[in-house]
Amino acid sequence: MTAKKRVDTVVLDGLEKPVFGPTGRPLRVFPVPEKLNGHGPARIIALCNQKGGVGKTTTTINLGASLAHYGRRVLAVDFDPQGALSAGLGISTHEAPNVYDLLLGTVKDPHEAIQHTSVEGLDVMPANIDLSAAEVHLVNEVAREQILARVLRQVVDEYDVILIDCQPSLGILTVNALTAAHGVLIPLECEFFALRGVALLVETIEKVKDRLNPALRLDGILPTMFDSRTLHSREVLERAVERFGDEVFDTVITRTVKFPDASVAATPILQFAPEHQASDAYLQFARELISRGAVA
Repeated sequence: MTAKKRVDTVVLDGLEKPVFGPTGRPLRVFPVPEKLNGHGPARIIALCNQKGGVGKTTTTINLGASLAHYGRRVLAVDFDPQGALSAGLGISTHEAPNVYDLLLGTVKDPHEAIQHTSVEGLDVMPANIDLSAAEVHLVNEVAREQILARVLRQVVDEYDVILIDCQPSLGILTVNALTAAHGVLIPLECEFFALRGVALLVETIEKVKDRLNPALRLDGILPTMFDSRTLHSREVLERAVERFGDEVFDTVITRTVKFPDASVAATPILQFAPEHQASDAYLQFARELISRGAVA
């Protein structure tokens, strides 16, 4: 079993007191997870937010790399026509079958589309701009909301975690991702308008759970792009904790230029700047997910 998480403390005036993190809760230190005896079946997690630029792709890449660092086999599914996930991991999206071919059924075997990355244990199912036509092609399909679930069912036993990087909308592709998933992870930019949209997203999640996927659950909300120097950023995080409570993760991802630099280098932050606090933050987040039971 995984060791219990502990609260970080500091000695002040001869007394041991908890250290408080950006969320206002005592800062907890999550233990390094034990190795797995085997792999699969995977738990499928959709990273979803209808607002763009909140850190979905950055989180998918770096969470995937961090989970792989802890011995988990991870498949990252690029489900955004922009193909940023694929590009961010240095994957070519035009030379081989991709997720669009699998949705349309022109390619039957998902293994033909899956590509290995430079990170051991992290694979990618790539996408490109062709995926933008999927909504038109799928509109008349029977059980069109379940097509991605049928694709992933063929490889679910080969991985411990499948992360779906959704596009910034609540259309048929996102509904497909939510129907296929066991859990939803919401990256929340610490900005007021991003916070406003979360309530709508939670409502959509509840509708999918009620009508298409009763097993779906909200795994949590990950604050991203946090800047402790600004009052606005601190207030948004405070409101998120007030509104959603423990559904907000303890881990907070701060804003840093290292993330776009790593994207340009087409590599996760764990490889690009392993000593940077941003790398530590995603390792901490991977440990928190495992500690919460969201990932084996």
